[in-house]
Amino acid sequence: MALPDLNRLEFFVAVFEASGFSAAADRLGVAKSLVSQQVAKLEAELGVALFTRSTRRVAPTEAGVALYQDCTPLLAALTQAVTRAGEVRGALEGRLRLTAPADYAGNALGPWLAEFALLHPALEIEIIVSDHVLDLVGEGLDLAIRMGVLKDSSLHASKLGDFRQIVIAAPALLARGAPVQQPADLAGIPWVVLSQLKSPLNWLFTPASGDAQPVRMRPVLRANSASLVRHMVRAGVGASVLPDFMVADDIASGVLVQLLPAWSLTPGGIYAVYPAAQYLPAKVRALIDFLRPRVAASA
Repeated sequence: MALPDLNRLEFFVAVFEASGFSAAADRLGVAKSLVSQQVAKLEAELGVALFTRSTRRVAPTEAGVALYQDCTPLLAALTQAVTRAGEVRGALEGRLRLTAPADYAGNALGPWLAEFALLHPALEIEIIVSDHVLDLVGEGLDLAIRMGVLKDSSLHASKLGDFRQIVIAAPALLARGAPVQQPADLAGIPWVVLSQLKSPLNWLFTPASGDAQPVRMRPVLRANSASLVRHMVRAGVGASVLPDFMVADDIASGVLVQLLPAWSLTPGGIYAVYPAAQYLPAKVRALIDFLRPRVAASA
């Protein structure tokens, strides 16, 4: 049997990992018809069906699963070899796909990515803004920016820095009640809950010296979006805790007031997460090295 066109393996792998031709086309940035055509030609060259197709789903055949398991390590090694060769020229090229939470992307990451893009005009950068933990391998992503505490996984992570968690309220809310002088005073005022947090009502306040004080808040509104929580706090609905990068400008302008500045909450981590690999692509390493001092300086 003649050797098939190996360029078609990229299309096959994309369909396998994306579980469909449309999703694979979106991932590769090409027309769905091209993906379908290339996979069909590969099947013809091999003389076997790699996928079963119906109006509802695309599923790999036994031959398709075997081909995927055999070829993906080889393709990964080939990609790494080409990337290493490209590093000699010093220019970053190709596509860099990353994901980040919406609030961090909008409040901090955006300007840094713009600066990075201007430094590397031959690099095509695509950012997927999502508050969900996406499957990096399945979605074809090179990197994820994740916040807080990382869960154990098979992924690799590089810490970029920390963010502070700040208790904030609107002046209008504070004018309606007693002053907040100790952490325990927070239990008596309305609280806007960020429901995405693991324990959004229980907070541990640590002073510069002395014992930490736990406080349980009284919720009046819950939301699964930090941006929406900020809007509610600015409107005077209640107090809350938000990351420093989201509220620094509001505090500086007087729109919001930081409560209990002498007390601190546990900081959250900012991480660059990427698939485990023997060789980290130059474009991923360059972005991590670019972001680390900027994240640290903003803390």
